[in-house]
Amino acid sequence: MNSPERFIAMVDDFRRLDSEMPCVEFKNNNYDPERIGRLISAISNAARIADQHCGYVLWGIDDESHEVVGTNFKPSAQLAHGQPLELWLSRALTPSLHFRFIDVEHPSGRIVLLEIPAAVSVPTKFNHIPYVRVGPATPKLSDHASHEASLLAKLRPFAWEQGVAAAFVTVDEVLDLLDTDAYFTLTSQALPGAKQAIAKVLEHDKLIASDVGGRWNVLNLGAVLFARDMSKFPSIARKAARVIKYDGISRTAEARDQIGIRGYAIAFEGLINYINNILPKNASIGRALRTAKPEYPELAIRELVANALVHQDMTIPGTAPVIEIFSDRVEITNPGTPLVETNRFIDFPPRSRNETLASLMRRVGVCEEQGSGIDKVVEEVETSHLPPPDFRADGNNTKVTIFGKKSFAEMTPDERLRGTYQHATIRYINNLGGLTNGSLRVRFGVPERNASQISKVLKQAMDAGLIRQSENWSAKSGFYLPYWA
Repeated sequence: MNSPERFIAMVDDFRRLDSEMPCVEFKNNNYDPERIGRLISAISNAARIADQHCGYVLWGIDDESHEVVGTNFKPSAQLAHGQPLELWLSRALTPSLHFRFIDVEHPSGRIVLLEIPAAVSVPTKFNHIPYVRVGPATPKLSDHASHEASLLAKLRPFAWEQGVAAAFVTVDEVLDLLDTDAYFTLTSQALPGAKQAIAKVLEHDKLIASDVGGRWNVLNLGAVLFARDMSKFPSIARKAARVIKYDGISRTAEARDQIGIRGYAIAFEGLINYINNILPKNASIGRALRTAKPEYPELAIRELVANALVHQDMTIPGTAPVIEIFSDRVEITNPGTPLVETNRFIDFPPRSRNETLASLMRRVGVCEEQGSGIDKVVEEVETSHLPPPDFRADGNNTKVTIFGKKSFAEMTPDERLRGTYQHATIRYINNLGGLTNGSLRVRFGVPERNASQISKVLKQAMDAGLIRQSENWSAKSGFYLPYWA
């Protein structure tokens, strides 16, 4: 939020500090470009160490009394080595940093506020050297091992979730932007009677954070999970899940498109119900009534959609999870390349870019317990005798495809091999004694008289390095394991 009111409140909050903080500095009219460059590096790094989103330099504040004395510093008119100051600074700072100079017309005098984002993935450098704040000094980061260690430790877990989605909002605006009733219901907590008490609970779960002047910041985590309308938050406006239903097997067929509005946690059940209602159905005739059963197992759809929401790379702009429903398959795509090899999705515990989001989604019952989701997807697909799901990296995305009903004869060679590997993995991690010709025949729905077809697939899977024989192999008592077991 860029309102003058917020910046005046920010200035007054800083003036109340007993002394300058590592990520806040007061100045009168000292605007040497080299000094400013070192300060930006030092304060950016100090802000990350202090768990602040930004650090600040304020011209027009006396550093002893903290009184407003005003300044004649005009950044837009300042030159550095013959170049505009801001351009010269932006070229001297690495990685690229979106700092900004802000004119603040304080009631007591003009102030220039330099807002400096905290370092994100690596230390911020000026002329290829990282600096840090130690008291009022700005030494090289390399000269202070403890500060360097603290900074590197803070950079590793920094997450998109704690970025600011809406700044300087009142508690009433927080309640308008976020569906707090749904939050308390889903987390099985009693709803406090006082608004400030509600805000404190949301702050504890890192959905919001305190801002200056008694206001609040809505964090990306709170917005993406509990927004009443995601379009009101620029940082997540393009992150709403999208469902596309095609009338055929290709994207050229006629389609209908639905894009979500509410946050993931509060919209999830509605999203799953919508998907299940438009999935192809198989007719089933009972004793008296004809019923329609979804062609795809509901648990598998639920878990794959949840995974796409939780494990996406939120830092990729303008992209969101997409669920595409064709007449013969469902493709679920999320932004970001996989953090685990795709053929190890079944047995590896998932690694998430968004750990806090994943934890809270599990807490409200959207996701399975860690490490069990993809296993259950494969088990459900096997039980339904569908072709094996296909997990793959697709450019800068992760895509999972589940297919409609096919007989063993209709499956492609790749599908047979993939199904064999997945079956071996499921048998192994569930302590079922490994894969056998008989268990694979059941999985593929192949009658015993055609066991030789399964033997051929097993040999192909062995040759492809997907499975291996058990120790002390024999034709009667041996079984197959995934290649890594």
